Order: sequence, then C-alpha cells, then structure tokens
Amino acid sequence: MQAAAQGMHIQTLWPEAIVIYPQGLPTVGIVDPQGVQPGWQHKAGDYGDRDLKLFDAMLATMRQQYSVDEKRIYSTGFSNGAGFTYLLWSVRGNVLAAIAECAGRLSPSDHPTEPRAVLAIAGQADTTNPFALQQQSIETDRQVDNATGPGQSCGQYCTFYPSSTQTPVKTLIHPGGHVYPQWAPAAIAEFLKAHQRP
Repeated sequence: MQAAAQGMHIQTLWPEAIVIYPQGLPTVGIVDPQGVQPGWQHKAGDYGDRDLKLFDAMLATMRQQYSVDEKRIYSTGFSNGAGFTYLLWSVRGNVLAAIAECAGRLSPSDHPTEPRAVLAIAGQADTTNPFALQQQSIETDRQVDNATGPGQSCGQYCTFYPSSTQTPVKTLIHPGGHVYPQWAPAAIAEFLKAHQRP
C-alpha cells in the first residue's frame, strides 16, 4: 500500500478526495504462483470473498467518518489491482461511479452489467498480462457501456468512445510493457473527476 500511495499519488492530484490504499494479503497470481506477495482475489468466491468484504468494510467506515458523495465512489488499480477493480465493477457496480485500470483485465467469470465510465491503460508490449487479453476486456467494457461507436482520438495514445448512457470508455494504449506509466496518475485523476454515477 505504501508503494501504491507513492506511485499513484492520487491524493496529491485530487486533495479534496478521500483516497484509500488498502493492503492486499498473500495471493496466488500470474507473477506469484506461490502466493507469497500481497494481491487481490481474482473472482467472486475466491478466498471466501475476503477482499470484497474488505471493500465493503472500508466503504462503511468511510461513510461513518466522512461525508461521502455517493455519486463519486471509484476504484483504480494496477495489474492484479486492476483485475480486482474489474471484479468490483462486476459485483459492486451499483456503488461505483467509474473505474480506471492499468495493465489489467476482466476475469472470464466477471460479467459487469452496470454501465460505468471506464479508463483502460494498456501496454502493447505487455506479456505479463497479455495485451490481446486486455483488448478483449476493453471490447467488453465498450459493450457494457454502450460505447460501441467509432473512437475519437483524444491525444497521444488516447482514444475516446462516447456512450449513449453517459458512461464512456477511454483507452490509453502505449507501446510499453507491464508498467504503470508516470503519466497514469494524472490521467486517472482527471478521468475520475469528470464522472459521477449516472
């Protein structure tokens, strides 16, 4: 969580927001088949839904301690954390306003149904979480979000897919690998700020 807080630093880019960096527990994953490093559950039911329960508990605590804008609850993550963000969209989509994920993808068991704005950051040279699989997730994002029309260029690496339900999909496809680009935090903060729960 310390590394995420330093690398993502959403709190410095959006000081008005309540930003939480939870600590994951040891989890079997693509880059950690032994499950000795912190991570997040991949699909509903994994590990007794420990991480979904943590999300629910964190949100309940925030509602008790702060004035939470119910139309502005978001999730973002990198790699395994991006996968968990996708899981949250699938099973807690009624709570979230938007998601921003980097180098992640939907698990085959994830089926989001609530249209929510999505920012997807992916590296074309990613072999850890293969780019082709990330592209498949982006196509699913567009279907769920009613953003199936042609994309509009919105800058370097950037394509914007408007949505008939005001839940657009924005992609930032860079030439790199399985990385969290230095420009990602600002792009994520800007995107999330622009979207409230429909």
